[in-house]
Amino acid sequence: MIVRTLAECENSERKVVSETGTWDSVRMLLKDDKMGFSFHITTIYAGTQTHIHYRNHLESVFCISGEGEIETLADGKVYPIAPGTLYVLDQHDEHLLRGFSEMKMACVFNPPLSGREVHDEHGVYPLDAEAVA
Repeated sequence: MIVRTLAECENSERKVVSETGTWDSVRMLLKDDKMGFSFHITTIYAGTQTHIHYRNHLESVFCISGEGEIETLADGKVYPIAPGTLYVLDQHDEHLLRGFSEMKMACVFNPPLSGREVHDEHGVYPLDAEAVA
């Protein structure tokens, strides 16, 4: 059994802060836990916009608190985000994520992240080489 608290993960190498200063991610469950997915609590900072395009991962996101919106770039559709909203990037949707207020999000990634990933210049997380093997 794996048991971790958010507080202990926040005070460890499991907390990753973006170089852009728009978010941080507490990675509570990672690839080396061998569950087939990773689980994160991500904070989107108020007044920010982040370009994201997970070409190598599928992600589902549940908003715990705060408000913002997601805009899919392929069609320009804008979806409001508020507590209780779930959105699923099942088509590797390239998008802009905007935080109007600080948002706390519960995120699940498949394949799982290894732990230190940050978005590249295209909004992409690299695919872990071991996942391809």
